[in-house]
Amino acid sequence: MARHDRPLPIRRPDALASGLTDSRLRRTHQAVFRGVHVEGDLVPGLEGRVLAALAVVTPGSYVSHHTAALLWGGVVPDDPDIHVCSPRNRTRRVGIAAHRTKAGHRVVAFRGVRVTSPSQTFLDLAQVLGLVDLVVLGDSLVRAGRTTEKELVESARHQSGPHSRLARRAASLVRSRVDSPMESRVRLLVVLAGLPEPEVDHRVFDADGRLLRRYDLSYLPFRLIIEYDGRHHAESDEQWLGDIGRDEDLDDERIRRLVIVSRDVYSTPARTLSRITKAMRSVGMPVPPLRDDWRRHFPGRPGDLAQPA
Repeated sequence: MARHDRPLPIRRPDALASGLTDSRLRRTHQAVFRGVHVEGDLVPGLEGRVLAALAVVTPGSYVSHHTAALLWGGVVPDDPDIHVCSPRNRTRRVGIAAHRTKAGHRVVAFRGVRVTSPSQTFLDLAQVLGLVDLVVLGDSLVRAGRTTEKELVESARHQSGPHSRLARRAASLVRSRVDSPMESRVRLLVVLAGLPEPEVDHRVFDADGRLLRRYDLSYLPFRLIIEYDGRHHAESDEQWLGDIGRDEDLDDERIRRLVIVSRDVYSTPARTLSRITKAMRSVGMPVPPLRDDWRRHFPGRPGDLAQPA
């Protein structure tokens, strides 16, 4: 992480000891956190803020929680703070969230700093994230090549404490080759409602081994696919034309394609489940009675009045 082409943070006492005055420090540097500055006027990115935070917290501290997840390429809800675990007194600085170090914490070196391992980060965030966000994180860490489904399941199996049950459940729902966080959410809406779990990322190749198309979520024995469609599809002419050709191929193969967009998940999950169960029945799939577990994780909006059957 520490590269020579970026300004390194400097603590105020060290700056003054080097001959800088407070006045010059204010003119030539900017404060990242109280008591630590970087030269220049560019706002530091995540890695710069991590280095600045580590410069002022207790020696022996390491990066954790949301910040560790981002460093590993994981997807987590936005959090403005830099999260660190410290061995002694907690740092009280605006912009730094300090946690106590724990015995047995798995910490590794990554880009020159100490950070909780991907699987440890997943377990730590079970304390603050809900089931859906935790599975999204797990899917994204696996996609980034930082961990595996098996490693997360094994790590959660050995975890103890009040959040261990959530960690184990989330780990059991993590899948590989998930293309986006919204694909994770659509799959979880289906699974938490008690419907059969779809296959993730089914790929179709031609005779020469070239990829023709991929399906986000599919029930190919019944010729049904479910796909999340983001705004970028509508804003890209190339993608739009490709979708037209693919839809014609699906028609030729008599495959039903059900398209889900963001509001279907966040605003109208009940209506979305009604659409999904209707599509399942239309292709001859058996549809079990729905469980209510999905309602805790996908509350929707007051106008979402449809009752999935």
